[in-house]
Amino acid sequence: MLSSAHSQACRFVSGYRYPGGWIAEANAGDQSREYCRALEQGEILFFPGVPFELLEADREFLISQRQAESRFHKNVSYRPQRDVLRGTSAESTGDIDRLRHIMRDYSTHVTAFVRAFLAPYADNLALDFASFRPQEEEGRDLPLHKRNDLLHVDAFPTRPTHGARILRVFTNINPAQSRVWMTGESFHRMAPAHFEQAGLERFALSAGSPWRKLGAALRGGIKKLGLPLAQHSPYDRFMLRFHDWLKENSAFQQKASHVRSEFAPGSSWLVFTDGVPHAALSGRFALEHTYIVPRLALVAPEVAPISVLEKLCGRKLA
Repeated sequence: MLSSAHSQACRFVSGYRYPGGWIAEANAGDQSREYCRALEQGEILFFPGVPFELLEADREFLISQRQAESRFHKNVSYRPQRDVLRGTSAESTGDIDRLRHIMRDYSTHVTAFVRAFLAPYADNLALDFASFRPQEEEGRDLPLHKRNDLLHVDAFPTRPTHGARILRVFTNINPAQSRVWMTGESFHRMAPAHFEQAGLERFALSAGSPWRKLGAALRGGIKKLGLPLAQHSPYDRFMLRFHDWLKENSAFQQKASHVRSEFAPGSSWLVFTDGVPHAALSGRFALEHTYIVPRLALVAPEVAPISVLEKLCGRKLA
């Protein structure tokens, strides 16, 4: 069941089923491209169910886990490229192994679905982290910049994208409680009103700085030695700042045009979270998978945040 607000913020997707996977239609290629375009322009694609394999026994096991309250681990993360599980408070080796197995299967099945459903991205889709979010979002005691209940766009401190986009798939596995979001106007519509106050010019000017170039060369040398070091472009540094600036901006947070959406138990949704300001107001027990979509794979690259920002400042940012 959808709330009345969904018609403003979400596009309802029908014509799917599992088991059996996504239903191929005669115009599947055109439809897939249209779904990509809708996502890139700031729509949320909503599924009333789960359009990929997710076993009921696995859901029940996840819900049975009671993640310890912590200011440091707000969810369990799974890194599919390395088959590494982080953030769990489980003490039993058997429980940890099963949790890793569930997250591995989840990553495999949701990735197969995304590659079929959003076919224009399939050949260039990069896997990022998956997560299980067992904690209640409402009323959590977190520092301002870590709060999920304040509108923000996503940017990752340790995983810069250099202009690629952040696509996320969510599933509410809570059997009884909706997951409640608030969303704001899409990035390409709202950024022109805020980029100056957020300091875009300062980050844009740093792109041509000789000190910036020297720092990039040094970081490149360190990376060649095999040492882990994230290299942030001016775009990445601005987006990290914009993430914090939006959370700090009480006027933006209180804007009347924001839309409240309730994602019912058992439903799924896809969204570019770098382009849709969003806040998780309440809910617990959600699965999520993140993907990075490079600029060359986008259907509407002109509305990508990096394209919008480069047009606003007149400089290359990545």
